[in-house]
Amino acid sequence: MPQPSYRTLSKRTVDRLSVDDKDTVFWDRELPGYGVRVYPSGRKVYVVQTRVAGKSRRITVGRHGDIAPDRARKDAAKIIARVKAGLPPVEAEPESPPTVANLAIRYQREHVAMHCKPNTVKHYGLMLKKHIVPRLGGLNVADVERRDILKFQFQLSDMPTVANRCVDILVKMLNLAELWEMRPPGRNPCKSVRRYKVVRRKERFLTPKELARLGRVLGIAPAERLASRHAAAAIRLLVLTGCRRNEIMGLAWDDLDFEAGEMRLRDSKTGGRIVPMPPAAAEVLADLPKIDGNPWVFPGKRKGTHQVNINDSWDRVRRRADLDDVRLHDLRHTFASRALAIGEGLPMIGELLGHRQVNTTARYAHLARESIQASTAKVADSIGADILE
Repeated sequence: MPQPSYRTLSKRTVDRLSVDDKDTVFWDRELPGYGVRVYPSGRKVYVVQTRVAGKSRRITVGRHGDIAPDRARKDAAKIIARVKAGLPPVEAEPESPPTVANLAIRYQREHVAMHCKPNTVKHYGLMLKKHIVPRLGGLNVADVERRDILKFQFQLSDMPTVANRCVDILVKMLNLAELWEMRPPGRNPCKSVRRYKVVRRKERFLTPKELARLGRVLGIAPAERLASRHAAAAIRLLVLTGCRRNEIMGLAWDDLDFEAGEMRLRDSKTGGRIVPMPPAAAEVLADLPKIDGNPWVFPGKRKGTHQVNINDSWDRVRRRADLDDVRLHDLRHTFASRALAIGEGLPMIGELLGHRQVNTTARYAHLARESIQASTAKVADSIGADILE
């Protein structure tokens, strides 16, 4: 039999407790019989172990997160005192049914924080705080029905993309609610809810003349205070490599192998990957100064951090270059379109861009057709000049 484990059950201690494969009770050093039961799922429940009418009983005090540790200790002490006085123990009041707001907290703590990338954690937190909890937070999880989801969706109908993302989050939350036994299995009310049709913005590709204008503006950007030296370099790298913004901004000097001509992307949407460092990109990177004590290529204002957002710099640069309708992500599209123009096929472009799914690259299929048509026209014109004379 394993020996009992004792701790001083402060909030900090309880927050850190975890078990791997079997629920375990950690007992308090100061109040005998008082402990917290920790489950592999991360659930933690305060309990009292005592004897009532000669029989051992374990009494639930409350759930960690729903009840503060100080309150749990006081309630446990009252239960123990009543038993010692020969009175029947008064168990803590039964937990009220969990609400969507309660579920949102657990979803963020036990799923999002454990399985999602930092930017996704931030995005989901914003969707929950701004849209889901204010409108659905007061509903009991077990009582959420399809009509509640439809009503919620309609309230966001003027923001169809946001509405769709929120419904996607709710699908996962309510699936987990079933797993966590907060509602009956197989009754997720979101599964039959149709998402709004969103008209995707047409991809924007920079022409050679526009790229030349952008290059000229980037050249004067630091002097004109349009963008810092590092921000201007980051913009150049986005169009030279086709990488995502977070992939470039998350580069550390240790990720760069100038001799092999490779970059290791840590913060990639499809997982860590190694990509070529073309000579033009290597020249941009080699020209950047290293900051003592900071391992990042694009250092942040705070010591040891890196830049994340260059939107303000890009906004000033694009306006000066008369590219008001061009987003940062369009630089990635431009890289793909230029690759097609010089004869690269869709599979290779998918590799260059780090696409995990073939369907993601398929959006450029129309450009491939246009490239083929243009090439065919050139060949036909050349032959036609001879055969039609």
